[in-house]
Amino acid sequence: MQYLTAMADLKLLVPELNEAETMSAETARFEELLLQASKELQQAQTSRPESTQIQPQPGFCIKTNSSEGKVFINICHSPSIPPPADLTEDELLQMLEEDQAGFRIPMSLGEPHAELDAKGQGCTAYDVAVNSDFYRRMQNSDFLRELVITIAREGLEDKYSLPLNPEWRILKNRPFLGSISQQNIRPQQRPRIQELGNLYMPDSPRPEKGPEEPHLNLWLEAPDLLLAEIDLPKLEGALGLSLEIGENRLVMGGPQQLYHLDAYIPLRINCDESKAAFHQKRKQLMVAMPLLSVPS
Repeated sequence: MQYLTAMADLKLLVPELNEAETMSAETARFEELLLQASKELQQAQTSRPESTQIQPQPGFCIKTNSSEGKVFINICHSPSIPPPADLTEDELLQMLEEDQAGFRIPMSLGEPHAELDAKGQGCTAYDVAVNSDFYRRMQNSDFLRELVITIAREGLEDKYSLPLNPEWRILKNRPFLGSISQQNIRPQQRPRIQELGNLYMPDSPRPEKGPEEPHLNLWLEAPDLLLAEIDLPKLEGALGLSLEIGENRLVMGGPQQLYHLDAYIPLRINCDESKAAFHQKRKQLMVAMPLLSVPS
């Protein structure tokens, strides 16, 4: 079972990385690349990225209501929207049951537009777009379709402060209501920080025997969210894994001392809100780490 704990005093665990005289050439290169990524992250927060205009294609329409009247949600799709992670339904269901942040469905939530329903009465419609390939997969899965509808409803409620009736129905023979407008989306941003599989901390000898150091891949999913994938090909599940997250450290231990990872990350991590999930098909530990702030 995975668990997350905050580190009390990281200075007691490892020497500071800013002591250039004690750093190996490899560690110096590691910190240089990470600091460069930190600057890119800071620039991403202070500059508005260019948007891309897309024309979503119709899919199906659901009907619900709010305190203001009838509401229709056009579920659309576009190849310009990035797809979610490729998980089986069983893997996804396991993640949802454990309430772990390992699965995200990128969506574009359009602005409300006034329309007329079949009886000529006024109503409000919203366009919600997902990736086209994922939409085709969703057509053959009641589970994925209901999940998308639930997430779309919750997204509209949060974005527009609009409580929606939890009851809904899909309209027959009507893929959309009104007209589907163009939407502006931001291009997908996943700047790579660094692949850490062969890097070691300063003053730490390279072990000839003992636990294996797994490959670690980090990227910025959003300006305030850091994601990690740790390759664990020798494991079949999360049983026996330990994970500790501090404000700028990630330490993982494997069962029977198969793996050990100790990585320094020069970003302030919100360890209380960090979550992890083990992907059985890919044999990876996925970690989602919200960021507290960007280093100056």
